[in-house]
Amino acid sequence: MNARLFGKTGLSVAEIGLGCWQLGGTDWSGLSDLRARSILIAAADSGVNFFDTADVYGNGRSEEVLGHFLKDRKGDFLVATKVGRASGIYPSGYTWDAIRTATESSLKRLGVSALHLTQLHCVPKDVLKNGEIFDWLRRLKADGKIRNFGASVESVEEALLCLEQPGLASLQLIYNVLRQEPEKDVFPLAMEKGVGIIVRLPLADGLLGGHLTGPPIPSGYTGSPSPVTPHANEAITFCGLPLDRGLQIVAKVQSMVPHGMSLPQLALRFVLDHKAVSVVIPGSSRPAHATSNAQATGMPPLEPALHEELGRFYRAEVAPFIQGPS
Repeated sequence: MNARLFGKTGLSVAEIGLGCWQLGGTDWSGLSDLRARSILIAAADSGVNFFDTADVYGNGRSEEVLGHFLKDRKGDFLVATKVGRASGIYPSGYTWDAIRTATESSLKRLGVSALHLTQLHCVPKDVLKNGEIFDWLRRLKADGKIRNFGASVESVEEALLCLEQPGLASLQLIYNVLRQEPEKDVFPLAMEKGVGIIVRLPLADGLLGGHLTGPPIPSGYTGSPSPVTPHANEAITFCGLPLDRGLQIVAKVQSMVPHGMSLPQLALRFVLDHKAVSVVIPGSSRPAHATSNAQATGMPPLEPALHEELGRFYRAEVAPFIQGPS
């Protein structure tokens, strides 16, 4: 597994990590402890050493599963968690005591004395603008409860707000073939400030996984809730794209996949080819997926002409149809 520097922290991380939302077990029809552990083992065996979770994934279950894994599997792993979306905090209960208590609960579930990295979990824009919550993170760092702090955001505007904050170690955002907005302003500024970039949803909520064929959406799949449409299947979007439109777009992307590469591997390679990216965190619902995703690290970069083609395609045929924040 190729490794990259994680911003200015001095840490080295495998460039492909594992998103651990699914380990919470509340989605994908309930992921068993055995299967969750098998996914972690497959990822670690493939060279993954960066795991991204949150206190709300399965109401803490994802952190607990990771904690048990870390206890049994010794290694140089970096676990990143998130704070700020739990009941009683989101959307208007942000206080020092609430953030401190949530952090201490994460420490217990993960079984560690200090969190490697804690991230604000898509907190409201007004909270980011106020800035006091970053002071609380600095206080937690001074108290030795966290070693680094960052933010997971939903839009370019929020990303730029966070990049104004001194001491920010990382920024987690959506970036993929179908969501290319961060390239223009966010990535250059993050590189200038030495802020590590964590890319989530590199497979666009599964669209670029190549397994979705249309409604009905697979059992247990939650997707990304659309702020626009109110009805069941219509209310599920894939990185902001309605499913029917997304499938049409992906069919065209599929025709661009180089020989010897799968669609998800192209999607991961697209992300890894940007030098601002520190680590990409695809989720995996099966051990085989974790193994396959890790193989993208050994593939050659996409040709510059293909990057240009994907950029033109995004601007003309994807961006106009994205719903919600970008």
